[in-house]
Amino acid sequence: MKIGITCYPTFGGSGVVATELGIALARMGDDVHFISYALPSRLGMFHERVHFHEVTVTSYPLFDPYPPYTLALATKMAEVAAYEKLDVLHVHYAIPHAISAHLAQQILGTSALKVVTTLHGTDITLVGRDASYLPITRFGIEISDGVTAVSQWLKEQTAENFGTDKPIEVIPNFVDTQRFRPQNEAFRHMFGWTDEKLLCHVSNFRPVKRILDVLAVFARVVQVIPSRLMMVGDGPDRSRAEAFCREQGIASRVFFVGNVPNLEEIVGAADLFLLPSESESFGMAALEAMASEVPVIATSSGGVPEVVTDGENGYLLPVGDVEGMAERAIEILSDPAIEHRMGAAGRAVAMERFDVTRVVPRYREMYERVIAGERVGSS
Repeated sequence: MKIGITCYPTFGGSGVVATELGIALARMGDDVHFISYALPSRLGMFHERVHFHEVTVTSYPLFDPYPPYTLALATKMAEVAAYEKLDVLHVHYAIPHAISAHLAQQILGTSALKVVTTLHGTDITLVGRDASYLPITRFGIEISDGVTAVSQWLKEQTAENFGTDKPIEVIPNFVDTQRFRPQNEAFRHMFGWTDEKLLCHVSNFRPVKRILDVLAVFARVVQVIPSRLMMVGDGPDRSRAEAFCREQGIASRVFFVGNVPNLEEIVGAADLFLLPSESESFGMAALEAMASEVPVIATSSGGVPEVVTDGENGYLLPVGDVEGMAERAIEILSDPAIEHRMGAAGRAVAMERFDVTRVVPRYREMYERVIAGERVGSS
């Protein structure tokens, strides 16, 4: 099968999932063509069946300050689809990608090229609900040949927020459990941290991630347990976070490492993962931690409860409950038996329900049904 994939090429969840999906499909024997304005961040290792097509926007004074990327993307989609004879375009994040894919279909004048749209979260819960984008987001969903959502919660939010009865199939995010697995020793010895606990957080450092809550939890934990914190990622709240660390006197124990290619080494070395987000449509970072046998403390919001089970592979607490999270963190880090039990339970869930070999075939089966003209999803 020949598959086109369009995503935002960043370290955000939608780009990560799209890239990992493309790589997995290529390994299964499909030809995958990424179409975006830059090389996806996780596309570090090329495969003979993975191809990248860069979208360029013509610089012209009349277009300033808003170059028409959506139109350039549609043109590139149509070009690649025609020359590579694509069977399906799989777009991640509803806007503008679903709209560009629809335009590509119109340019080609054919219904043979099918479009599958995957909803990831803020395209539905935040951006898409804005009055400026709600009608076109709804349109993008309804004209897609197939629509998926990464969690049941997000599916329900889509129906509620957009008043659409479009069938939506829930296909969860997934993880490569061979890549994300326990690997403590190498990373710890690199920094000489063999006798302290290591906490970890991964995100895009946007307000919805509440990274000051991560630091507030750690500030309480470190008073009781010798520990350090790895902050992986970058974004608009980083400066505030670094200032908070200086104010609280914990700067020497908190390490901001930016976006890193060897994420599995850091997560696999951790003793505890913190994800106190305002909302998560799924919780991809939490899943990667679970696959690495790392207990998770997260908020009981959005789709996270579909991944993390309170009391089994971590704890779920209300948004903003810094004291409660700190207490649970200290409980886990103080008892090796609890840490081991929760970590093992998390990896078992990751392997049984969310392993790449279990989830990716569901996408491919959906492509086949869409190409055959079958109705997909459930209303």
